[in-house]
Amino acid sequence: MLRRPRTLGLAALALLLTAALFVPRATTQRDGVAERSAGGAPTRAAPGPAPAPGPADIGAAGTTDLTPAMRREIDRVVAQGTALPALRGRPDPTALAAREVRCATFEQLTYCLHLGWTDASPTEARARVAAAATATTAGSRESTGDLDPLADLTSSARLAPRVRAAADRAELTAAARAVAKVWAIRHEVLGEPYPRGFWARHAAARPTTNASTSTYAARGSTTATTRKKTVKDYPKKDTVLDPKQVREQVRSYWCGPASTQMIVWGWTGKKRTQRHWAGELGTTSSGTSITRIVRTINNKTGWDNKKHAGPYITLDVKGWSYGQWYLLLARHVHDYRAPLVLHPILVKKYFPYLDDDASGHFQ
Repeated sequence: MLRRPRTLGLAALALLLTAALFVPRATTQRDGVAERSAGGAPTRAAPGPAPAPGPADIGAAGTTDLTPAMRREIDRVVAQGTALPALRGRPDPTALAAREVRCATFEQLTYCLHLGWTDASPTEARARVAAAATATTAGSRESTGDLDPLADLTSSARLAPRVRAAADRAELTAAARAVAKVWAIRHEVLGEPYPRGFWARHAAARPTTNASTSTYAARGSTTATTRKKTVKDYPKKDTVLDPKQVREQVRSYWCGPASTQMIVWGWTGKKRTQRHWAGELGTTSSGTSITRIVRTINNKTGWDNKKHAGPYITLDVKGWSYGQWYLLLARHVHDYRAPLVLHPILVKKYFPYLDDDASGHFQ
């Protein structure tokens, strides 16, 4: 459910794909995650709340074909990982981040393994992940369902080089094929211009319509004007999934399986247990990887098609304003009729039932 709260201490909410749940009352930001976006919208003659469009009225940025430049960049980053031996012994967070958080540049945008699409430089990205992993070693945070950075980095570093290379290549390829989605978000939410010739290079992924704009006729005029929608154009409440398909997580670290259960159930109409999804996602008592959630939703549902929101991605929104984040959420739920997953950090200040500040959480 989309609800406009008065305050929300954002941090890096990893917009991924969530269910018909309330937006959290307060959280801090988390490096993180995914979303989907891009266009198709109602047209109207006068200002006012727009009706929720049906799936047939929506068009989103779809997947792009890999360019030769993208393939070379994927090969470069994969080769860096292939040259690294499997980790042995006790891991050092800073060293782990230095070797595992490797970044690629696709169409002027940065994607880092173990972080996602980000505005951070590779050096900044590694420093942030290292700091989060170090906090985990201090034992200062209880686990609340996401795969903590130390466990995530360690599991990757311990893989045999060939296995790690295959996983890295799959993740980077999926990221590159979603570059049109990322640029659509940056253009429609952050107001950034597309790179010169972008849609000529990625014509197949171009949105057929644009849900982020609406057409208005000024008072006394017969000429329509198109402008970008703002938060004020959206209703205060909206719902994507059937409330009957909402379930609480049945284990303290199963927020990932619970979110996935609801999202797949909402698309297929078939309920699978959280235990099933925990197995599908590789969830352990250490939590769930956000990358596995993204991949599973793209593979198991059609929420990622162009009639809804396009490919799900892992998007770092650290540094975004609350208004920018909320506009993205509103568009996702109202215009694209697709759920998303939020990835906040839970802190005791806002969640007093916690013993202390916690790790990341999916909802």
